[in-house]
Amino acid sequence: MHKRLAFIDTLRGIAVLAVLLQHALEVIVQHHPTGDYYWVFHDAIGYYMNFGRFGVVLFFFVSGFVIPFSFPNSAAPVRDFTVSRFFRLYPAYWTSILIGLVTLLALDGKAYPLPQFLANVTMLQTFVNVPNLWIFYWTLAIELLFYVGCTILFAMGLLNRSYTAVSIVVAAALIGIILPMMTDNRTISSLLEVGLNLSAMFLGKVIRDTVIERRLRWRHVGACTLLYAIFAVTLAEKRFGGVYHENFFYSYSIGAAYVCAALVFIVFAVFGERMAWRSMAFVGVISYSVYLMSPFVIVWIHRFLGVGDGPLGWSLFVAAIVALSLIVSWLTYTFAEKPCIAFGLRFRSERRPRVILEPALSGQGAAE
Repeated sequence: MHKRLAFIDTLRGIAVLAVLLQHALEVIVQHHPTGDYYWVFHDAIGYYMNFGRFGVVLFFFVSGFVIPFSFPNSAAPVRDFTVSRFFRLYPAYWTSILIGLVTLLALDGKAYPLPQFLANVTMLQTFVNVPNLWIFYWTLAIELLFYVGCTILFAMGLLNRSYTAVSIVVAAALIGIILPMMTDNRTISSLLEVGLNLSAMFLGKVIRDTVIERRLRWRHVGACTLLYAIFAVTLAEKRFGGVYHENFFYSYSIGAAYVCAALVFIVFAVFGERMAWRSMAFVGVISYSVYLMSPFVIVWIHRFLGVGDGPLGWSLFVAAIVALSLIVSWLTYTFAEKPCIAFGLRFRSERRPRVILEPALSGQGAAE
C-alpha cells in the first residue's frame, strides 16, 4: 500500500475547483446579462483559459501519477486492482446518476430513454455509441481506457519498465503532430483528442518515474513535455479551428489548458509535500464526489436562488455553489463513496509473500 500524498490531494482539490469555477461562470455568462463585463467573463473562461479543461487534464496527470502503481503486491494483483477500481468509481457514479435523474425529473419533468439509462449505468456508454446522460461523464471513459491500458501493460510485464511510458508519450505526440497536418477528418481529430488525454496520463507516470521511482532523468520529462505541448497546441488549433464553440471551447484556451496543467503538475511534483495545502487537500479527498455532484448543485441554486446583479451578486452565486457542493459531496463521500471503498478491500486476496534471498545470493543485486 502506497502512502497517500498530500500534495496529490491538493492538486485534486485545485483541479475540481477549476472545473466548478468554469461551470459556474458559464451559467452567469450564458444565462444572465453581464453588460460591460460580458467579454471580460467570456475571454477569461473561453479565450485565454478553459479552466474546466485545465482541471480535467490535471486529474488525468494525477491518475497517471497514481494508477500504474496501484496494482497491489498480492496473489491476484489484476483481479484486486479491478475490484478496487470498481468500488472506487461505480458507487459514487451511480449516486450521481440517481441525484441527476431526481433533479431533472423534479425541476423539468424530464426523463431519459431506458436504453440510454441502462447503458450509462454500466459506464460503458461511450464505447457503444450511446450518449452520456450528462456531458461531464465523458472523462470517465478516458479513465476506463487508461485502466485497461495499464492492466494490459502490467500483465505483459511492461507497465513499470523504465521507458514504456516515455515511448507511449513520444509515439502519441508524433502521431498527433503529424496526422492533423495530413487530414482534416473530424473523427480522426476526436480520436487524437482521446490520445492526447491518455498522453497526459502517461506523462504523469513519466514524472513519477523521475521524481519518486528514480528510473528516469529530467531530460526525459523535458522531452516528453515538449512533445506533449506541441501535440496539444497543434490538435487544439486543428480541432477547434480558432473559433468559439459551445461551452466556450476555443483553440487557444484548450491548448493553454493542456500546457498549463502539465506545468502546474511538474511544479508540484518537484516540490512534493512542500506544496501540500491542508484545506485544499481535504477538497481533493472528496474531489470525485465534487466532480459528480456539483453540476446538479449548480442547477438547484440557479433555479431557486438565481444569480444576483453585478460582481457582488455573481461572487455570492459562485460562493454558494462552492459551499453547497462541498457539503453535498462530503455527505456522498462519507455515506456512499468511502464505505464502498472500504467494502471493496474485503475482497482483496492475500499479500504475496516476500522472497527472502539466500545469503549466497544476497550480494548479486537482485531486485524484489
